[in-house]
Amino acid sequence: MKYHPINNQLFIKNRKNFMAQMSSNSLAVFNSNDIYPIGADSTIPFQQDRNIFYLSGVDQEESILLLFPDCPNPKHREILFLTETNDHIAVWEGEKLTKEKAFETSGVKTVYWLQDFEKIFKEVMSQCDTVYINTNEHYRANVTTQTREDRFNKWLKEKFPAHSVKKSNPILQRLRSVKDQIEIDIMQQACDITEKAFRRVLNFVKPGVWEFEIEAEMMHEFLRNRSKGFAYTPIIAAGNNANVLHYIENNQQCKDGDLILFDTAAEYANYSSDLSRTIPVNGRFSDRQKAVYNAVNHVKKEATKMLVPGTIWADYHVEVGKIMTSELLGLGLLDKADVQNENPDWPAYKKYFMHGTSHHIGLDTHDYGILTEPMTANMVFTVEPGIYIPDEGFGIRLEDDVVIQEQGEPLNLMANIPIEADEIEELMNS
Repeated sequence: MKYHPINNQLFIKNRKNFMAQMSSNSLAVFNSNDIYPIGADSTIPFQQDRNIFYLSGVDQEESILLLFPDCPNPKHREILFLTETNDHIAVWEGEKLTKEKAFETSGVKTVYWLQDFEKIFKEVMSQCDTVYINTNEHYRANVTTQTREDRFNKWLKEKFPAHSVKKSNPILQRLRSVKDQIEIDIMQQACDITEKAFRRVLNFVKPGVWEFEIEAEMMHEFLRNRSKGFAYTPIIAAGNNANVLHYIENNQQCKDGDLILFDTAAEYANYSSDLSRTIPVNGRFSDRQKAVYNAVNHVKKEATKMLVPGTIWADYHVEVGKIMTSELLGLGLLDKADVQNENPDWPAYKKYFMHGTSHHIGLDTHDYGILTEPMTANMVFTVEPGIYIPDEGFGIRLEDDVVIQEQGEPLNLMANIPIEADEIEELMNS
């Protein structure tokens, strides 16, 4: 891995918290992701399943974590199963985790090779009543591929039909939504790498550059700072491209007078950052562009203040909508009649700001979190209002990542990344 080792106290604590929520005499199983084929002998670069990583720190394929807090054999209350490494594998693929290194990484004392899994699993299954299976139930999930976890769950139910089955997901939704300080520190590193890339781009952009050239500049900075790359598919949208919310082609030239909307950020140690900024290609906003920009920035600042313990996600978005409506009236994009006659299910402001303002962020860019429950301290959210005006040929979105505090306004992990229009212009023309 490119990233520095993570303190295994994080994973020890995460397992302890998870096991405290398990029912009596139950075990839980977590599998690594598959390595997915492209064609011939090519594969997509490996990405670890976030839940086994959250609970163990193991960032390697074909790994299994088993948790059985009530196991009669104390050695089997936490078990890691790993592919046995050897000299041949070391030559062709590089070193895999040894048992010693796996303990160092995870804090799990009992490590077996994967070839012993079925024998050990049959033993522990005879000692438990319930099995927790790992399923992806994120509200945005749309998975059509059968995962390694899916295949395991199918095998489990066929092999042990008399056991009760529960889902790990409800426990993980709550646990993963509230970040440990170690996690926040890792996310800060991801944000700091993103800052370096954005400042690099401010010095690079000028009329005539191509969107993909900007993407390359950012990737360069990510890689040289130990990131694998973009935390999500990058959006670098010049001119009217910004009005396509998930524009990812990044293949157009940036023209004098255009704005460029960036939704680009680095990952670090599997944790995401998520940044949006909008800058002028020629280094100067027009008066109209700056007016819209400042309106978006105002909405962002006011929205951020609302992210405090006790806030309900749905109510928060209603309040943000009211602030956005006021700004759109001031810009002449809406009039009073538009607001008076609006459809409550699709308010007038949605014509220019059609997406949500905030989502959880962590190991996933759209991280786990139960949206119907009140916000609590140490949850990390994005704040990302935007105004999109196809008739005027530009769209503006601004986004930072913030940590809810016990008291007062959230901590902005991206506070050092330039955002004020005047500062952007100054940096681009220095």
